[in-house]
Amino acid sequence: MVRYDKSTADKGARYVEDRRTGGRRMGGGGRPVAVGGGLVGIIVVILGLLFGVDLSGGGGDLGIDAGGLPSGSGPVSGGLDETVDPDADTKEYLEFLMFDIQDTWDAYFDQAGLAYQPTSLVLFDGAVSTGCGQATAAVGPFYCPAPGDNKVYIDLSFYDQLSTRFGAPGDFAQAYVIAHEVGHHIQSVVGISDQVRQAQSSDPGNANEYSIRLELQADCLAGVWGHSANQRLTEESGVPILEEGDIEEGLAAAAAVGDDMIQSQSGLGINPETWTHGSAEQRVRWFKVGFNGGDPEECDPFAVSNP
Repeated sequence: MVRYDKSTADKGARYVEDRRTGGRRMGGGGRPVAVGGGLVGIIVVILGLLFGVDLSGGGGDLGIDAGGLPSGSGPVSGGLDETVDPDADTKEYLEFLMFDIQDTWDAYFDQAGLAYQPTSLVLFDGAVSTGCGQATAAVGPFYCPAPGDNKVYIDLSFYDQLSTRFGAPGDFAQAYVIAHEVGHHIQSVVGISDQVRQAQSSDPGNANEYSIRLELQADCLAGVWGHSANQRLTEESGVPILEEGDIEEGLAAAAAVGDDMIQSQSGLGINPETWTHGSAEQRVRWFKVGFNGGDPEECDPFAVSNP
């Protein structure tokens, strides 16, 4: 299980926006995690895109994505009272994650002489209005890169699906989901996402290929955060943030949301030509690249012929 300090969760509360209107019982409640660290030169992530053009953008479906919804926006509701919220522990854990992941990236940006622009996590039930349009829980977790939005969205029922349908339970699996989406935010703020969309527009025949490489980069950036987490102790108790088995949970989650696994789970034939996120093997491999090296400079699926 991932451990965290409640004081850190309190700091992260400002990064979690609760638009839920009614609770939902989770079959196993979320649990704690923590991280931090320092890598160098996030700018190199941009400069290292060698797939003919600088790339960037979003993808999208249950496999954890970066957007791709039509434009539009909507009102914000007040959320749930924590005294009657069945997912109060999960929300606190996500508050911790949002602070910790972004604190890690803030340090990387600072070392590169850049100012980090934080994102927020929006919790919703069933459907939500965003700067990218209306979305439902069926979309899965996603990041909206639209100007004025730039937020991560999740219906907590996704974690139930991740555990029961895709066989990837655990708090670090949940952390991987959030770290992947914040990875899309990193791609957006440094300009990679806009560049990928431009490449997809000018080369529509390879649009899915661009999307896959973008998603694999976000997996790698999630691994970079995991590497940082694995080096740290909690401030209050001085114990390791990650326990034995946590990384395996993250790898299981990365594999579970591979396009081939999703197609197989849906009873469809596996068709690589329709993939937008990459296979289970690819997603695990690129998470490992980030986790093992802890260096965003190595998160460059665009530089290889076969990611």
